[in-house]
Amino acid sequence: MIQWTEAGQERSAAWRSALGAPPPRRVVVADDRMTAATAYRLACEGTALLWRGDFQGARQLLAAMGRRCKPAEPGSGFHRYRQAQSQRARTLGMLLVPYAEGHVVPLRRAPDVREACAEVFGPEAPPAVGPLRELLGLIGAHEWRRKGVHVAALDARIHPHHGVFSPIRGEYVDLVARAPLPGDRLAFDVGTGTGVLAAVLARRGVRHVVATDLDSRAVECARANVDRLGLSGRVEVVTADLFPEGRAPLVVCNPPWVPAKAFSPLDHAVYDPDGRMLRGFLGGLAEHLEPAGEGWLILSDLAEQLGLRSRSELLEAFAGAGLRVAGRMDVTPRHRRAGDQDDPLHAARAAEVTSLWRLTR
Repeated sequence: MIQWTEAGQERSAAWRSALGAPPPRRVVVADDRMTAATAYRLACEGTALLWRGDFQGARQLLAAMGRRCKPAEPGSGFHRYRQAQSQRARTLGMLLVPYAEGHVVPLRRAPDVREACAEVFGPEAPPAVGPLRELLGLIGAHEWRRKGVHVAALDARIHPHHGVFSPIRGEYVDLVARAPLPGDRLAFDVGTGTGVLAAVLARRGVRHVVATDLDSRAVECARANVDRLGLSGRVEVVTADLFPEGRAPLVVCNPPWVPAKAFSPLDHAVYDPDGRMLRGFLGGLAEHLEPAGEGWLILSDLAEQLGLRSRSELLEAFAGAGLRVAGRMDVTPRHRRAGDQDDPLHAARAAEVTSLWRLTR
């Protein structure tokens, strides 16, 4: 619950956060008369602003507060970059909007967000209060889900759900589309996410693909995409922590690439705390591979460029798991941030290489 005082009365409402943010301890009521400077100062001090003015005014205020957030300097390093990102998220998360019953935002010029909210929070919609920044994220995620992302390797669209990593970086998908298949009978896709790699393998002729994920949102998303692509007879999506039961001639995994702490559920698509998923995949791969099978590890070297992991540590992890490298395919990133010299991590992003490691027992 969240509590505040308004018009001399104590009030409360359910706290709503898709990212698991805690409710703020101090809340004041704000409207279009509040300046960006005042809003930013209060937010930095830990005071949340419950908006009662025009919805579009709230969006403009949030943008103005964002311009006041100090970014990390180019070349300042990964940890300062994450610190700045975390501070920015906390500050901008202090601008709150109310929800009336039925996922309705009772503010002037507010958009209809009922469908976007229901996709994340479910149909039950009691009155609540939550961060405007998260609501805008839900609206954007709803549009991604509705329109989908075109994947050249499939010549079709993949529709990501909220909290499931979107395949907007197509280079890693292209690697899976080009690597020589060790067989077409069976494959495992470990940590399937949207199901895009499982769909690529099925479209390439693999007769049965078992796709796994531990996140219920990803399992639902992958099943929806498999059905939409007409592949439900060839791709089976199951809930599992890493591997399904049995062995396969091909086991594919595209784990989060950066071994760092995840601050929110969305971060888990990018950050792998202590390299848990990578180590788990490598440690269990040999016992889930058939004798002549291959494990395909799709991994960026961004962590190496950032000094968070060395190439020798990765190779030692292969050897320690009883695996050898049968081959490797590399590709350079095509996303715009690789060429953005104002990005604090520009040097690492510009040097980044994504690889498909072909691992055997």
